[in-house]
Amino acid sequence: MAKITKEAALLYHSQGKPGKIEVVPTKPYSTQTDLALAYSPGVAEPCLEIEKNPQDAYKYTAKGNLVAVISNGTAVLGLGDIGALSGKPVMEGKGLLFKIYAGIDVFDIEVNEKDPEKFIAAVKAIAPTFGGINLEDIKAPECFEIERRLKEELDIPVMHDDQHGTAIISSAGLVNALQVAGKKIEDVKIVVNGAGASAVSCTKLYVSLGARLENIVMVDSKGVISKTRTDLNEQKKYFATDRTDIHTLAEAIKGADVFLGLSKGNVLSQDMVRSMAPMPIVFALANPTPEISYEDAMAARPDVLMATGRSDYPNQINNVIGFPYIFRGALDTHAKAINEEMKIAAVHAIANLAKQPVPDVVNAAYHVNNLSFGPEYFIPKPVDPRLITEVSCAVAKAAMESGVARTEIKDWDAYCVHLRELMGYESKLTRQLYDTARRNPQRVVFAEGIHPNMLKAAVEAKSEGICQPILLGNDEAIGKLAEELDLSLEGIEIVNLRHPDESERRERYARILAEKRAREGFTYEEANDKMFERNYFGMMMVETGDADAFITGLYTRYSNTIKVAKEVIGIQPGFKHFGTMHILNSKKGTYFLADTLINRHPDTDTLIDIAKLSDKTVRFFNHTPVMAMLSYSNFGADTTGSPVKVHEAVNYMQKEYPELAIDGEMQVNFAMNRELRDTKYPFTRLKGKDVNTLIFPNLSSANAGYKLLQAMDPDTEFIGPIQMGLNKPIHFTDFESSVRDIVNITAVAVIDAIVDKKKKEG
Repeated sequence: MAKITKEAALLYHSQGKPGKIEVVPTKPYSTQTDLALAYSPGVAEPCLEIEKNPQDAYKYTAKGNLVAVISNGTAVLGLGDIGALSGKPVMEGKGLLFKIYAGIDVFDIEVNEKDPEKFIAAVKAIAPTFGGINLEDIKAPECFEIERRLKEELDIPVMHDDQHGTAIISSAGLVNALQVAGKKIEDVKIVVNGAGASAVSCTKLYVSLGARLENIVMVDSKGVISKTRTDLNEQKKYFATDRTDIHTLAEAIKGADVFLGLSKGNVLSQDMVRSMAPMPIVFALANPTPEISYEDAMAARPDVLMATGRSDYPNQINNVIGFPYIFRGALDTHAKAINEEMKIAAVHAIANLAKQPVPDVVNAAYHVNNLSFGPEYFIPKPVDPRLITEVSCAVAKAAMESGVARTEIKDWDAYCVHLRELMGYESKLTRQLYDTARRNPQRVVFAEGIHPNMLKAAVEAKSEGICQPILLGNDEAIGKLAEELDLSLEGIEIVNLRHPDESERRERYARILAEKRAREGFTYEEANDKMFERNYFGMMMVETGDADAFITGLYTRYSNTIKVAKEVIGIQPGFKHFGTMHILNSKKGTYFLADTLINRHPDTDTLIDIAKLSDKTVRFFNHTPVMAMLSYSNFGADTTGSPVKVHEAVNYMQKEYPELAIDGEMQVNFAMNRELRDTKYPFTRLKGKDVNTLIFPNLSSANAGYKLLQAMDPDTEFIGPIQMGLNKPIHFTDFESSVRDIVNITAVAVIDAIVDKKKKEG
């Protein structure tokens, strides 16, 4: 974890627009009609509907996706009672986490009131605004009474995250750590250091999961909490022990199986850890300095199973693993409360997720290759994209089964898809691609089988059920790499094209290629030599029907790949050129960009082919193309240079394809702004239409354009490059393509192969 300086923190919060969150409109507001609908007089209609049926507030307002993060600033982080206003940066930060992890909107509310009764009254008065309330940074013992009363007196979910968030995540960690250690929760001896809100809530949840009260010892700043003490509040009395032979943490921890620390740094010594039972479980959760450092704990007991609150060590107990998804499930069922059943459902969902294979995006985020369930990974990582579906669904089901849900989720598969789309983990287009490919998986050759991303993509594509992978490369090297990456190669074919066993196939491919290109100077000997190159060999597998599609590009120069594709596969009849397209999925819609890879300095004929191929490809993806051919000038304004080529291409396309919505040459702003274009150029064939297909004048502008968009908005999904115009499904990747990029291209290649076969059958 990078060192955070005071200057860096203050700059982060103050630069640009101060603070971390803002309100963004969700409805159109550009016209007078929009404003009349948004406010007066149109707004009266939903008001009247809600008056008749209060539940309609979930239908007509933001209530169903709006949480209040409320604090009085009496226990802010480790800073203590610094006041409501001083705690505002923390509440804004909590709002940011709700939004980025679960798509939940937040108003942060700082209440300048320490009196519990007055605080409760204030929260109750504003509660109708919200679908849920997250209490934050309120000191004990007042926080217990405040939460209890609000849960009793309000009909929306209320949760004090300082208590229950830590409890849920640490409980999930404990369930799994006990499994790793081979111990049962009802048998283990637990020592809890700290007796504040988090410690009390964690320990109560452990009891709900099966821990025995008589096996628990809690320690506060004055020592062991025992029944002989007279200074205990109600929460501490619940955990008071009958034992009179222990008074200090050092005495309490001897022989203990579990240590839970929610206190202060460096209070647990190495000797104390050494005195614990075999395979001790140590949750040192004080932040930023744990009760014992990870290094000291491991040095004291190599068999220790450890978790901290820090991201730079294994097994981070981080509330963000829980609260966004717990509220997501509660909001989506219009729940009246977050009850014990929902919390326990979250515990088991989080615990079970850590036992599943870890997606590549998580390994990449932590710069590792093979996170797997065990001593160093028994809690999911906060970046795991599966948390929103696993935890939210579990919580929503528990809300319905326990009777606090006011609306039911009937189609759980559709709900999971909705959640993934909400967070941008999946678009409708990619889901359609995957679903289509799964119906008829094809044999796909992956050229660079020894490249980690290509290998991971092949394994993932097989796991997704979208193809039957064939890896090109040395089988021993691929096997070794798979072992290092903890990947299973079961069911995946490996072809070592240089192996003597492949000599007959190489010779057969060479004869076929030499005959095909005999009048272009190819000899058998030359073709045979080329069969030792993976692109020639792999494309010949597709050409001869030994495979259905081919993926390449992570290692190879494009110029070489293009040359091989033309020689082996050839360009479709009716075209002299082929190209590539990128699909951009954004909040504004789906856009198609071409040519992004192949043609560096296209002339008029090339641009015509690209436009024609783009028309076919956009329709292939079930969209109707509305096409703008781009340049730096508009509609003949510049009569020299590159705009002329675009102008001529447009003239040809409009003449030969009168029904096609295509125009240009035009600047990007006119292409993307219908109102601006229609006002300035009312004669355009695109009048009244929104452009979805952009044809760039050269490779530099296309490549720079889509990569600029990619860099400016990392949340926008790009699929590509998608090959257009070759006779068979040969597809390319960028050398920096991620595993997900390659899997997406694989799905496209499979569909391409399916369509290709249907054409031939027809």
